Amino acid sequence: MHKIRRALISLLGLAAAAAFVFSQGTGQVPIVSAGQQRKTSEPYTGDLTIFDSPGRDERLQINRVIDILGIAPGKSVADIGAGSGWFTVRAARRVGEGGVVYAVDINPEAIQYIEKRVKDEKLANAKTILSQPDDPQLPADSVDAVLLLKTYHEVARPVVLLRNLRAALRPGAKVGIIDRNGNGENHGVGSEVVIREAQQAGYRLLDKYDFVKPDKMDYFLVFTAGP
Repeated sequence: MHKIRRALISLLGLAAAAAFVFSQGTGQVPIVSAGQQRKTSEPYTGDLTIFDSPGRDERLQINRVIDILGIAPGKSVADIGAGSGWFTVRAARRVGEGGVVYAVDINPEAIQYIEKRVKDEKLANAKTILSQPDDPQLPADSVDAVLLLKTYHEVARPVVLLRNLRAALRPGAKVGIIDRNGNGENHGVGSEVVIREAQQAGYRLLDKYDFVKPDKMDYFLVFTAGP
């Protein structure tokens, strides 16, 4: 009986090893369930001024990004992983006094930094939210557009985050994700991983762009919530 048990365990081990080799050889990405944590990068906690480097607007073609997401006067926008508020202030200027921008971040220092920044820049339409790692804690039915700018690779449970985001989306809302290709630990994550996880969370891919950096390493994905 013990010999049979050992033989079965050996066979199971060989089958698992064969499946791993097959997935590596075919370039398939292992599927991770919503509650599991795949490889991610540590959330940034350093000097926030680095996000305001000269020429960043042009490198990311941020006005084109804003146009694609349909951010216009009177709209409501969420900047998830807002960091220094670099995108927050640009979106706030675009939506004007009749719109609102929610600057969402899990870092209390980033929230304090943004609050001072929008006060100094006299942007009364920007509001901050100190969120949870897998819940943006936005008001229900509150936003027309969302952007995660170089943030997604830091999210430990992205499927859960995206599911929790859905309640805040108005009909037809667009969710944009800008990131760079990587393995999850090197401040990047493959676009195919993002697309698969968004689909798991109930989103549909609308468009995929690679204009946000000349080196083609960065990508811009646009989703909408599925039916």
